[in-house]
Amino acid sequence: MSLNRAAAILGLVSVARSPRAGGGALITFEGGEASGKSTQVELLAGWLTEEGYSVVTAREPGTTAVGLAARSALLDVDDELAPHAELALFIAARAQLAATVVTPALAAGKVVLLDRFGDSSVAYQGYGRGLEPERIAEWNRWATGGLVADLTILIDVSVSDAVDRRGDKPPDRLERAGDEFHERVRAGYKRLATNEPCRFFVLDGKQPIDELQSAIRSRVGELLETGSSQRMAPE
Repeated sequence: MSLNRAAAILGLVSVARSPRAGGGALITFEGGEASGKSTQVELLAGWLTEEGYSVVTAREPGTTAVGLAARSALLDVDDELAPHAELALFIAARAQLAATVVTPALAAGKVVLLDRFGDSSVAYQGYGRGLEPERIAEWNRWATGGLVADLTILIDVSVSDAVDRRGDKPPDRLERAGDEFHERVRAGYKRLATNEPCRFFVLDGKQPIDELQSAIRSRVGELLETGSSQRMAPE
């Protein structure tokens, strides 16, 4: 599927960003629960590797020892967490991931694919939990040394579809937060995408997996061919 055809189907076109130095690229995947992010990360990583790129994949929270410990505390416990405590755990995991995985990989010219990054906290703890989205964005920049994705792929699915996709799988702590919470998260993601149309590439999660992947490959191919990015946040 060509980029033009993919854009026509999805109704969106992302504009190329300013040229960057270093050769690497940071591509993040965002969306609500059961949006299919992990599947698309895996498929894209395989394709990029076949195309000759050096690829690093990671999920957040996770990947590092700090991230895995934070993931267990955030998702596996039954106790409720105060919103600020929840945010602090995500920020700690993100800072460790940025310092030990993402920044070194970008410096080596690799393509980094992240299953969630800073936008997740803005959507979940900001719009979802009612904390200040702007302050969370500032903390993200501080914790990661100013890292901003070159491209953020947002896979949008309705809350009801997400519940149906989960089926009988036991929900984790965040999945148990309720439909109203997840509606706020979804609305938050949409607001982020509206505010940064050049960085976000929004996809309808109802599309078949292979069509989503074709659109993603077209957009990522354009990014890598033009060498467009804005890895560091503006001052």
